[in-house]
Amino acid sequence: MHKQFAIVLGMLASFGLGAITAQSLHAQAKPKAYTVAELETVDAAAQASYVPAVVTAQKAVGARPFNTGGGKIVAMDGAPAPKRVAITEWDSLEQAEAFYKSKAWTDLAPQRDKAQKTIRRYAVEATN
Repeated sequence: MHKQFAIVLGMLASFGLGAITAQSLHAQAKPKAYTVAELETVDAAAQASYVPAVVTAQKAVGARPFNTGGGKIVAMDGAPAPKRVAITEWDSLEQAEAFYKSKAWTDLAPQRDKAQKTIRRYAVEATN
């Protein structure tokens, strides 16, 4: 009887410790962030080679680019819709900011300037 009681007590203690650990890790997690770039294509051929380069650079630092560039855009309210929108998910706002200050991003500037005109680019931090 004591052996069964010890096993049940051990299971309950393990469950409690696991719940506390999970809650602690969740509390430490930073909210995700999303960058949104409103763009106009200047040179379609240059754009075709630039996009894979920037996607590769973003993925190399753990970002998750959504396949929105070139997708249909429908204005719902406010100003007219931009011609092109690129959205990328980041693990945190700090990760996004670091990328856009990085050498990898700076090195892509000549290609970017030839391929597209940036109307506006901003980051949005998700709320929990």
